[in-house]
Amino acid sequence: MCAVEIPAEHGHVADLEASSLVCACRACYLLFTHAQAGRGRYRAIPDRYLYDPERTLTVAQWDQFDIPVGLAFFLRSSERGEVTGFYPSPAGATECILDLHAWDRLAEDYPLLGAAAPDVEAALICRTDAGVEYFLVPIDACYELAGRMRLHWRGFDGGSEARESIAQFLGNVRARARVFSREA
Repeated sequence: MCAVEIPAEHGHVADLEASSLVCACRACYLLFTHAQAGRGRYRAIPDRYLYDPERTLTVAQWDQFDIPVGLAFFLRSSERGEVTGFYPSPAGATECILDLHAWDRLAEDYPLLGAAAPDVEAALICRTDAGVEYFLVPIDACYELAGRMRLHWRGFDGGSEARESIAQFLGNVRARARVFSREA
């Protein structure tokens, strides 16, 4: 954004008009931590990772969304005022049709799902044979996941390299996640 060299560890800013992410130095990142900065076009992406050990999602609750894969993220758009679901695929982040009434009911029962800041945070849900996990994560983490899928996916089932990369990503999310409270 400015012309300063950006270090390896840096923040991201969402360009809401272009639906893209921009790497930012610390000063530029801080400029856009308020929703109205830059006339609302740019928003700094927070670094919150949260989970809620008090409320466990069931496989049946996940299945009501008819998402054909076991990993998806859900983003609330401030412009449209609704939640959109995406799942990472070899083609990138694929948008999925979402029953918004079902999502709203689920978010009432699971407040973490509705706690994501619009446009810059998402609910990440992962269904495995062991059950369903869900987290609040920065949106840049979701696009990292989609990038990993594009980079490592091979064949019909993704292959061992893709599975290992996804497991590593989810391990990082688990390690960074803090317990959710309504004040978080």
